[in-house]
Amino acid sequence: MTITITAFAQSPDRGRGLARDMRVRWALEEVGQPYAVRLLTFREMKEPTHLALHPFGQIPTYEDGDLALFETGGIVFHIAERHAGLLPADANARAQAITWMFAALNTVEPPILDREIPGYTERDKPWYAERLPILEGRVRTRVAELSRRLGDADWLDGAFSAGDLLMVTVLRRLEGSDLLGDYPNLSAYIARGKARPAYRRAFEAQRAVWTALSST
Repeated sequence: MTITITAFAQSPDRGRGLARDMRVRWALEEVGQPYAVRLLTFREMKEPTHLALHPFGQIPTYEDGDLALFETGGIVFHIAERHAGLLPADANARAQAITWMFAALNTVEPPILDREIPGYTERDKPWYAERLPILEGRVRTRVAELSRRLGDADWLDGAFSAGDLLMVTVLRRLEGSDLLGDYPNLSAYIARGKARPAYRRAFEAQRAVWTALSST
């Protein structure tokens, strides 16, 4: 059976490749697995049919026969475990790559989202201007630490892995801000990820949804 994932019918990112189904699309493209996409409206995401797949009413989900998964980290890990191309064969190198998957989602992404979300929900509040430098300081701390660890390497730990896939998608949320300006190695790292053919295929597939919506 063909793998089926869910995605926004009308993504808030307006075709920029930031919605989390991008991570799953990219992983599937890297391992050469075909997949179908079921687009959902915000209303459909909260209906019982989807809640049976994703208890929090979000996207993406992943269905393959009787298996249904949610949460991008879990989905990408499953794909990487089942298909060659995203995790090393050596046990120690594999453990390192998995550690970077957790680091991307648990250590680097939270302060980035903590800085981003108030810009949508609290920008008109009197405390927003005071909070922003604090939130940005937390992001700067994390990207400085990551930059030091990456150094002049192409990828986080040897060859490209699922850890890099998730880290690149997390860091992409900082594009367009000045938070990466002092870390050209991280900007180059993101660019390398975006230059991968599998990334380009995933990005174009996701962007096509927005393009089709915009033309109607």
